[in-house]
Amino acid sequence: MKLESFVRGQWTEAGADLVEVRSAVTGDVVAVMPSGGIAMRDVLDHARKAGGPALRKLTFHQRADMLKRLAQYLTERKDELYRLSFATGATRTDAMIDVDGGIGTLFVYSGKGRRELPNATFMLDGAVEPLGKAGTFAGQHILAPRHGVAVHINAFNFPCWGLLEKLSPALLAGVPVVTKPATVTSYVAHALMRMIVASNILPDGALQFILGSTGDLFDHLGCQDVVAFTGSATTSQTLQRHPAIAREAVRFIAERDSLNAAILAPDAAPGTPEFDLFIKEVAREMTAKTGQKCTAIRRALAPRAHVGAVIEALRERLAKVTIGDPQLETVRMGPVVGLDQRRDVLAHVATLRAEAELVAGNPDHFVVEGADPVRGAFVPPLLLHCADPVKATQVHAVEAFGPVSTVMGYDGLDQAVALANRGDGSLVASIYTHDQRIAADLVFGIGTFHGRLVLIDRDCAKEQTGHGSPMPQMLHGGPGRAGGGEELGGVRGLTPYLQRTALQASPAMLTAVTGSWVKGAPVVTTERHPFRYHFEDLAIGQTFFSKERTVTLDDIEHFAHFTGDTFYAHMDEEATRGHPFFPGRVAHGYLLLSFAAGLFVDPDPGPVLANYGLDSLRFLKPLQPGESIKVRLTAKEKSPRNKQYGEVRWDVEILTGTGETAATYELLTMNAVKG
Repeated sequence: MKLESFVRGQWTEAGADLVEVRSAVTGDVVAVMPSGGIAMRDVLDHARKAGGPALRKLTFHQRADMLKRLAQYLTERKDELYRLSFATGATRTDAMIDVDGGIGTLFVYSGKGRRELPNATFMLDGAVEPLGKAGTFAGQHILAPRHGVAVHINAFNFPCWGLLEKLSPALLAGVPVVTKPATVTSYVAHALMRMIVASNILPDGALQFILGSTGDLFDHLGCQDVVAFTGSATTSQTLQRHPAIAREAVRFIAERDSLNAAILAPDAAPGTPEFDLFIKEVAREMTAKTGQKCTAIRRALAPRAHVGAVIEALRERLAKVTIGDPQLETVRMGPVVGLDQRRDVLAHVATLRAEAELVAGNPDHFVVEGADPVRGAFVPPLLLHCADPVKATQVHAVEAFGPVSTVMGYDGLDQAVALANRGDGSLVASIYTHDQRIAADLVFGIGTFHGRLVLIDRDCAKEQTGHGSPMPQMLHGGPGRAGGGEELGGVRGLTPYLQRTALQASPAMLTAVTGSWVKGAPVVTTERHPFRYHFEDLAIGQTFFSKERTVTLDDIEHFAHFTGDTFYAHMDEEATRGHPFFPGRVAHGYLLLSFAAGLFVDPDPGPVLANYGLDSLRFLKPLQPGESIKVRLTAKEKSPRNKQYGEVRWDVEILTGTGETAATYELLTMNAVKG
């Protein structure tokens, strides 16, 4: 297989140097790829001049639709990616984690883009901030796509998921991507890229793919660009020290080495569901992807009294793991990604054995099914035991990136916390306990040293996704040694690709610029009720002022008995004497909402199709019997949904007869588009 880069809208074999890529299973050459020879300045220019403008013209919803269509396209073709993944040492299950996990991330970001982001090219960030007493000067933060390029450098262990999990938030944010796969599994990423290009779903310049060396790519980065890196701490530190990164303040997201921990709590003794879940998870994390996961469990912490039982249970479970050619249905674990990686893993194990005893597995004697154990990069599951983790240093510093984990005992929760934090920053830790007090102590003891905590017990056993599975809805990253970066996390994953800008202006100017009505801006009033306007005809600032309605004591008592809400503040004058909030009997807040609806709703069929909720409700002033209310209803924002209807957000203010604000909220309606 001859691999090519995809730059400036075309496939290219540029590169004088040819690199052979070998199968992890057989050692045979499976692909040849060029390295170097690409004009990186031109690659970045193409992304900035073609991809960026095309993406920024689209709304978040349009970009979300693009991700969904791409996910559907890849789903229909994923079997080819499974087939190629076997040569990387991945079993069918391992390939599903990589391929389906990546496609699933596209689906998740598509859904979140439609549900949680506006159908606009930018978004508001937070509430309007009053900046003057008279209300003529205010502030509003906005988030808009950066006018740069996202450079994604991916690791070898997840050639599909790594590419797609970085791509999803970047494209949804509206920023073009230049992606570089790791060489040793580049043929899988190349096949994925071939599919993406063939789909014709992405705009020209939205995604480019470079093989081999990055050359002088970093020399041409600017202040609008973003780098997202996954790999070793050494490489990460080298890239972060590049002069352009510092000079241009280029945003740099790193996800790197991590000594992740699993903690068996004191209550999770042998025989409990939590003990069994701990054993199952440690064994799974050692063998899934042959332990080549940045989130794998490297340190298994258990109460000292349970260490023997933990080792015995893990030894028994690991002994059942069949090692060999991952294409065979009987094989549960394939080789590591290559012979260089095998040498690296075994060298690190040798370092660990200076402080820990090998208690399961033998790197010199093990059975390999259906493959040559010499030509293939096979390593058996290797379990170590560190008898004195407090004095040890290497077990908290050296990551053997393969099927390797170290069991260590602790005395008391304080020591468990101290040992877990000795990793100096990790992507994830898992806690196995059914004791909620212990769980809370561990969460707040180790939380700041870990990007993600998974609390696993019998109650969530059937649904929990496991220690080592980053979910697109949750943050993936960690402090310190883990790189300090944050990826995924739902719409939080868009943050590195968006620029936050503070706007300061008059309410009228803010309204005009952002398309969101700000209190104090001019309003538009007509005799025609705003509910009579179709979506496209309704103006931002269109306002309705209702007539007044007096709230009587009979109204309050009827509402109380009808709804069952007979709270004393509504029914007992004597009980409210000296009350810090109520001057006497007051109307229900929800009675005011109901009366407000009656004051502003236009009853006849029309463009308003449905009222589907309200946001930001606040009751600001209690209303006593005999007082009156009126309503101001203003069209605040509009967001197209499809060809039939769009969302309208209304600013609603309930006023007393004397002009004081009794309540505020935002009403959401779906309004029809003209047919």
